[in-house]
Amino acid sequence: MTLSYAGVTIGEYHQLKYMRHGHSLPAELQRKLAAAKRLNSSAIKSHLASQGITWITIGDERYPRLLAEIHDPPYILYAKGDWQLLHKRALGIVGSRKASRYTQESLKAIIPELKNLSIVSGLAYGADEAAHRLCLSHGIPTIGVLAFGHDVHYPKSTTGLRSEMEMHHLTISEYPPDTPPEKWRFIARNRIIAGLSEGVLVTEAEERSGSLITLDMAMNENRNTYCLPGNITSGLSKGTNLRIQEGAEIVLSADDILKDFH
Repeated sequence: MTLSYAGVTIGEYHQLKYMRHGHSLPAELQRKLAAAKRLNSSAIKSHLASQGITWITIGDERYPRLLAEIHDPPYILYAKGDWQLLHKRALGIVGSRKASRYTQESLKAIIPELKNLSIVSGLAYGADEAAHRLCLSHGIPTIGVLAFGHDVHYPKSTTGLRSEMEMHHLTISEYPPDTPPEKWRFIARNRIIAGLSEGVLVTEAEERSGSLITLDMAMNENRNTYCLPGNITSGLSKGTNLRIQEGAEIVLSADDILKDFH
């Protein structure tokens, strides 16, 4: 846990884990290890407890099995809410931040049928927000994956939604609580959404979209990939239609997803 607070990255963590005896560490990593030793772990644990945040390392039995199997799993997760949702079978749902009414209406038809699954998304504006809100409305467990620490939030529009999820569902982050949002962290967050899920559904996505990165990550990890078909004249459907053409499964109803979760 102190390694995380000292800024040790996943790559550096693996360097430490697999370093051969007698090999010297890079100067930057040595600096971080020295900083970790100076940290007051009791004070950190006290702050996490005061915020209701649980920390789960990759060797812990509470760490989600599917996530541990991906190429670069986070070595620590900070969780707020019901961490046991990490062990429920999950579907990732992502889509455009500019999602149209089509995303909302489609998810209204699909999500209520997914009673035995939890839904993983990124608490972003647009499709993510729609998926999480519909889960809350229909009593479907949902997990929000943050691209920053638990002491900060972005965007403002999902602040209230996140609070409700942390009371009854779950949010997780691989970063210490005071970590601010940065563009690269949103991309890194996508691998966790894909890694927690047995499959990922994209509702709408432009040809170059972060949602499609999540779908590609899911495909690379041997997970099921699903897309809603869209209007061929809509830029928001160009990405999903192309992925269907390339082999992602077309979703016309919840049954197209549930057949893979027997």
